[in-house]
Amino acid sequence: MKKKQTKSLAYTAILVAFGILIPIIMPIKLVIGPASYTLASHVPIFIAMFISLPVGLLVALGTTLGFLLAGFPIVIVLRALSHLVFALVGGLILKKSPGLLEQPSTTAIFALSINILHGVAEFIVVYLMTVGPATEASYIWSLVGLVGLGTLVHGLIDFYLALYLFRFLSHKVGIHFSIK
Repeated sequence: MKKKQTKSLAYTAILVAFGILIPIIMPIKLVIGPASYTLASHVPIFIAMFISLPVGLLVALGTTLGFLLAGFPIVIVLRALSHLVFALVGGLILKKSPGLLEQPSTTAIFALSINILHGVAEFIVVYLMTVGPATEASYIWSLVGLVGLGTLVHGLIDFYLALYLFRFLSHKVGIHFSIK
């Protein structure tokens, strides 16, 4: 049991380090108002979620620190903090059904579902942080598109990048995670 805990701690530390570095050094960043898209920013969280629920939650907190240290506006840092929601739900689902990632169809349904939750959580954060009584409906619809749907697409891309890396590390390099 102790060896497994040591491996989990090591995986957590490595993924948190990547989660902090990606928003700081990634050259591909697109910021449009309260929306932002940093390539691969969700990859450490998804890989962590594939490993275990505690690792997923700790890495989600670490990536939030990365966005804070990178100097992003507080609304974007709080969007990163909302990743705890999809990391928690996704981790619980994978704990209950670890074979979910074995079939392309169940993987796609899981990826879509978890990223819909991801987009909704980020939309709620931005809505609460930016919308006031005099806000026009066009602004809210732009949030739905930029934050909600944009996060869904960005999250799906990062999910499949993470899944590819997860499978590569599991099968080719010999790193074994709790979910196969």
